Amino acid sequence: MNQQASSLLKAPELRVSRWLNGYGRPCAPLKLADLGTGYRIIFCFQHWCPGCHSTGFPTMKRLVKALSPKGFGFAVVQTVFEGKEVNTFERMRDAQLLYDLQVPFGYDAPERGYPTIMSDYHTRGTPWFIVINPSGEPIYGGFTLDAEGLIASADYLSSVTTESA
Repeated sequence: MNQQASSLLKAPELRVSRWLNGYGRPCAPLKLADLGTGYRIIFCFQHWCPGCHSTGFPTMKRLVKALSPKGFGFAVVQTVFEGKEVNTFERMRDAQLLYDLQVPFGYDAPERGYPTIMSDYHTRGTPWFIVINPSGEPIYGGFTLDAEGLIASADYLSSVTTESA
């Protein structure tokens, strides 16, 4: 999947096995349906990634604050494809607390090869954002996401839907 709209295939189900819920407690593996039926945004990061902390997490925090009330669902996944000694499960919780993100956090660190979300969604590193539409199709994947543009688009779509109802 590239930064443009992907094919109209259904988004692959999440195969990440270790999760913390929005309160930092271990929970069952998350499924896409657990994020709701609206738009879903998944943010992939590595704890040691400077760009994840300088732009990725602030973008995610802005999106969660503005779009959660509009029915968007969110998850964060630490995709450990290098630096396993630094990008640990415990550091994932540190990031959840540091950015005060009360959304599920997944830990995708395979014994060998690439993390499942990287393979399934063809991500190319971190930070990486994945957007899935209400029909379950991945419509965006990229290193950056224009938070203000997405928020404005959601506001516009919400006003059009309200006016036509």
